[in-house]
Amino acid sequence: MGDGTKVVRSVERAFWRGVRDGLSVFEAAQAVGISFATGYRKVRQCGGVMPADLGEPSGRYLSLTEREELALLRAEGRGVREIARVLGRSASTISRELVRGTTAGRYRAIAAQVRADERATRPKARKLAANPRLASWVQDKLAPPAGGRWARAWSPTQVSRRLRVEFPDDDQMRISHEAIYQALYVQGRGGLRRELATALRTGRAMRRPQRSTSNRGKRSIPAHLMISERPAEIEDRAVPGHWEGDLIIGANSKSAIGTLVERTTRYVMLLHLPNGHHAEAVRDAMLTQIRTLPAHLRKSLTWDQGSEMTPFAQIKIADDLDLYFCDPHSPWQRGTNENTNGLLRQYFPKGTDLSIHTADDLEDVALLLNDRPRQTLDWAKPAEALNRLLLAA
Repeated sequence: MGDGTKVVRSVERAFWRGVRDGLSVFEAAQAVGISFATGYRKVRQCGGVMPADLGEPSGRYLSLTEREELALLRAEGRGVREIARVLGRSASTISRELVRGTTAGRYRAIAAQVRADERATRPKARKLAANPRLASWVQDKLAPPAGGRWARAWSPTQVSRRLRVEFPDDDQMRISHEAIYQALYVQGRGGLRRELATALRTGRAMRRPQRSTSNRGKRSIPAHLMISERPAEIEDRAVPGHWEGDLIIGANSKSAIGTLVERTTRYVMLLHLPNGHHAEAVRDAMLTQIRTLPAHLRKSLTWDQGSEMTPFAQIKIADDLDLYFCDPHSPWQRGTNENTNGLLRQYFPKGTDLSIHTADDLEDVALLLNDRPRQTLDWAKPAEALNRLLLAA
C-alpha cells in the first residue's frame, strides 16, 4: 500500500498492537501487510501513541467515530459485510446499527449517537422484577416447596430451559440462566430473594474412596459378572431397566444411604439403611425397592466391588436380576450413578451423620431429583421419562 492508502480500522488496530508489543514500525507494518511509509505516517501523525478511538471494539457499542465512518461508507454504497470488515465489527452489529439509525432512507451518525446515549441512560426494568408471575415460578424452583424441608435446587439453566417446556406458547415466561444468576448475585438486580443463592449447586469435589482400598479388587468376583461382560444394550442405554448403584457414606463410615439410578431415564431410588450398611442390610433394602418396579424395568444392576455386595448370588436368585461389578478403583464405569451421588451430596453433605434421615426424608429427596429437568433428557424430568415407559408398556 502506498503512503496515501486508507487503512481499514481492524488492520490499523493490529498495527498499533504490534508497536505496543515492542515491534519496530517496519516489523509491525510488515506483519499486517502495509508499507513502512504508511506505518511511519501513522506513528508520526499520532506522536507515537495509538489514537483513543482505535481502542478494541467493546463487542456491543459503536463509538461516535465508528458511526461517522459507517455513515460515510454507507453513503458510498458499501454493503453491510464490507462496512463490518472495514470497522472490524461483526456484520450483525452493523446491520442492527443501520436499522436503528436510519431515518428517511439515510443513516445519520450524530442522530444515531444521541439515540444510543439516551438508550444507555434510560433505566431498564429487570425482567424478574417486572414480571411477578415469572419471578414466582423461578423462585419456586429454587426454594423449598411449601412446608417442605428440602429445596428443589434446580439450576438456573434447568429453570430457563424448563420454562420453554411448561409454557411453549407464552413468550412472557422466558428468561436466560444468566439473568437468573445476576438476579441472585449482582447487587441491585433484584427480582429474587437473595437467600435463594444458597440453594444453588456450587459444584462438588472429586469423589474419594470412603473405605480402605487395601483390600479392594480382592472379592473373588466371577469373571462373567464383570462390567466388561455387560451386553451392548446396557452400554448404549437403548433398553430401559438397567440400573447403577452405590452407597454414599456418612461421618466416620458409620452411616450410609444406598442409591439406585436407571441408566435410560436417570430415575433415582434411595435405600434407607437404619440398621447399618453391611451386606445383608443393603441386600434387603435393595430388594424392597426393586420389587416395586414392573419386571421389564428390573433387568440388571451394576455396582461397585464393595463388601456390601458380597452376597451377590442371593440377590440374583431372589429377583432374577443380572448383576455386574465395576473394575476396582473405576467409579467412572458407573458414570450415571456417580453424577447422581454428586447431586445428592447437596442434601446429604460429606462428613455428616446420615442415620438422622428417615425413610420419608429419602423419599422426599428422591422425588425432588426425579422432578428436576435434565439436559440429557432434552429437559424432560426423570419422573416423566419413567412414566412414559410405564404407559408404553
